[in-house]
Formats: sequence, C-alpha cells, structure tokens
Amino acid sequence: MSEAQTETGNVTSDTLVDITKIQPNPNQPRTHFNETLLQELSESIRENGVLQPLLVRKKGQKYEIIAGERRYQASKLAGIEKLPVIIKDVDDQKMLELALIENLQRSDLNPIEEAKGYKQLLKESGMTQEALSKAVSKSRSAITNSLRLLDLPDEVQQFLFDGKMTAGHARAILAVPFEDARIRLAQKVVNEGLSVRATENLAPLFSVGEEPKKSKAVTPQSYKKAARALRQVFNTNVKVKSSRGKNKIEIEFKDEEELSQILSVVMNSAEE
Repeated sequence: MSEAQTETGNVTSDTLVDITKIQPNPNQPRTHFNETLLQELSESIRENGVLQPLLVRKKGQKYEIIAGERRYQASKLAGIEKLPVIIKDVDDQKMLELALIENLQRSDLNPIEEAKGYKQLLKESGMTQEALSKAVSKSRSAITNSLRLLDLPDEVQQFLFDGKMTAGHARAILAVPFEDARIRLAQKVVNEGLSVRATENLAPLFSVGEEPKKSKAVTPQSYKKAARALRQVFNTNVKVKSSRGKNKIEIEFKDEEELSQILSVVMNSAEE
C-alpha cells in the first residue's frame, strides 16, 4: 500500500505513510531524547530501515503518533520519506494510556519522566496504582517510590533529569525532611560525585533542623549603672543581670582573701 488505509478492527500493519503526514503526540511523556543514541538509531535506520512500525491514529488529514516518537525522530534524521505504521482508531483517553504505557514499559526513560508519566496516567485514566503496576509490569512499590521523586524540590528534580544523580541518590535525599537541606545535600552529591551509600550516610546529618537564634536580651541601663557602682565598692568584677526569669548580682573573687575583703566591705556597710 502506498497510503494508509484502515481494515477490519480499525488496525492495519505494513502500511507506509509519507513522513510529512505524521505528527508527534502533543502529550508525549518523553521530553528528553539522548542525542547520541538518537543518532545511532538514525544510522541503523538508514542502513536497515524501520523494523518496527509506529503506532498512530488518524487525525484529520494526518496521522498522530501514539507510540514510536523516537523512531520517528531518528527517521527524520536519516532522511526517510515513508514510515511503516499501524493505524489504531482510539479516542484521546485511550491514546494517552497507550502512549504512556508504551513509554513506561521502556527501561531508558528518565526517572523524572517516568514519575511524571505515572502521575499523568493515574490522573487522566483514573487507574489505581495496583492496576497501573499490572499495566506496565512494575511492582506497586516501584511505582510508589517513583512518584515520591516528584516530592523533591525542582532544583533536585533537575539534577535527576539531567543525569547528574541517580534515583538511588534521590531516594536517599528524600529521607531529609527539610526542603533547603535537600537542595544542599543534592548540590553536595553533584559537586563531589558522592555515591548512593555516602549520600545515605550524610542524610541524617542534613536532617537536623537548625534552632532559631534567640535574640540577646538588652541589659537595662539601671543594671549597668548598679554594676559599675558595685565594682568600685568591691574592687572586683560585678554583673547585674536577668537569667531564666530571675535577677542576679554576681560578684567575682579569686581566692579566700579576696572573699574576706568583700565580706568586710559588706559588714562595714551594714554597721554604718
């Protein structure tokens, strides 16, 4: 066939479609394509052709990709004019499910893309995590752990998206309860190239909250005046202050002799 046609069951294979009539899925879960791998796939397609058809649906006069975005992009680089497709008649909801599931079943998805894909599929399809785990052949705990990555600050998610740290690093950072501390630990991981184990060991240190600094109480002028007068009387250092709700006078002395002199001054003052 030189142009796409639909057959019984709304699906046909081995159909060739002009690449200019194929358009990407606007809700494509994958937002990052490794340029090196894409170029390698392009060279393979130039040499061997597209071995696996794209899954598409009819959209007006064109065909919208349900699954196969990477093959489409690599084929454009290779200068391929027509692509083999399977045309499936699906609504927007089903298309989203198929696109997400196809991408989530791949092992090379970025961890953040994967987490966002799970979140979008759960939201749009109304699936439970249990149903989703069966659909993508992943354990429910794996999906839960993936979704938790979206609790990280945007700066940390970007490190993960850029491949500067792994999901293992991210899970260790999630053990830190404070957002600013999570960011500081993530920056340390990236700057120093720390291992996951080292990150796990550091997490408790970053989990200790900083107590707010208490403002220092202002000493009343009357206290300062009294302290100066008493220092002159006893010829030693004297402090007049408030401590834990109580007012105190502290008189310093260096030995018993100086203590006797202080007592003598006090006794003489009392007799007068």
